[in-house]
Amino acid sequence: MDRRSLTDPTFYFSLTMAVLAFGLDRAHKAYQVSADCISVGAAKCVEVLVSYVPFAMTGWRGGEIVRVTDFFDYVLVWNTGVSYGLLDGMPVWGLGAIMLVAIAALSVWWVRAETPLIRMGLALCIGGALSNALDRLLYGAVADFFHLHWGTWSFYIFNIADVAITFGVILLIADLIGIGRPSKSAA
Repeated sequence: MDRRSLTDPTFYFSLTMAVLAFGLDRAHKAYQVSADCISVGAAKCVEVLVSYVPFAMTGWRGGEIVRVTDFFDYVLVWNTGVSYGLLDGMPVWGLGAIMLVAIAALSVWWVRAETPLIRMGLALCIGGALSNALDRLLYGAVADFFHLHWGTWSFYIFNIADVAITFGVILLIADLIGIGRPSKSAA
């Protein structure tokens, strides 16, 4: 990192967005998930096997389901793997190690990034990944809440951190295809 990076407003704006993505996801989970579930990697609440309609919107332990529309439910599902449940059988410490390496690599890339789009995309990915990594430490799994489905077909269950990561990847793809870069004039 050089002095030029520290005077670039996109550096601080992207840092703010990373903190915002992290903070919104943490605040949502602090409000929704029962404090009894915190057990530093021990997964005390993960083994709930029933679905039920909760009495309140706080203190959830897993298995709660509130139907919002025909294609969207608000739930609490514990994801013990990574995206889409990949690496589900891996121990928490192993997933944590993979996530820390990924976050470190993204952070190095973020510091070295030269375009605002890349920096913003990476910041959103880092903020979301840090929050999901903290879930693994606190709960032993990631708390997911938003369930999109159609009939018996389940598309995706995600959280605010996943939304931040998805938007971050979209920004990285936008930069890859040239959006946000100055056009080169023909000489």
